[in-house]
Amino acid sequence: MTKIKLCGLSRPCDIYTVNALNPEYIGFVFAKKSKRYVSPSIAAELKQLLSPGIQAVGVFVNEDPERIAGLLQDEIIDMAQLHGNEDEAYIARLRSLTFKPIIKAFPIVYAGDMVKAGQSTADFVLLDSGAGTGTVFDWKLIEGFNRPYFLAGGLSADNVGAAVDALHPYAVDVSSGIETNGYKDQIKMAAFAAAVRKEDRI
Repeated sequence: MTKIKLCGLSRPCDIYTVNALNPEYIGFVFAKKSKRYVSPSIAAELKQLLSPGIQAVGVFVNEDPERIAGLLQDEIIDMAQLHGNEDEAYIARLRSLTFKPIIKAFPIVYAGDMVKAGQSTADFVLLDSGAGTGTVFDWKLIEGFNRPYFLAGGLSADNVGAAVDALHPYAVDVSSGIETNGYKDQIKMAAFAAAVRKEDRI
């Protein structure tokens, strides 16, 4: 079964929707330049509303490892997702501060990018077209990739079924594809989850 991550949540109504849909993961964006940024205090309030069975992932861009570890220790988030230039030394430093899972994002443009993703020591890798671009990359580059990964980049209810059918990713990750006018859309969120689960039943 392909797991679901609904990312970029920022309001209590977003949490109420995901509690009803019950995805495996949700995401809080802590990169201040992002339009989806939430402060640690807001994320803590939202986490209190989140159903216990749903894992909260913190999304960071070149953040101090100590700050990430603090949010994990305080249980504001359950996993860390790295979307910047974090290298293997950075991941090793973060691992020395926390035992919680780490996801490293890789923009996929060339076949060589898949080699880098495959060699990462992160617990999971996320394959994307770029940081929050909302566009689909060439899925043919993933063929033969032999480790669990989160698939992101331009996914929506319209194409995620095809992605699950063709690629069988560990998880699919969506943000802009479940928004209307910059805010999470309850109908689109439900349609996305239904499309993933329908494909898994076929």
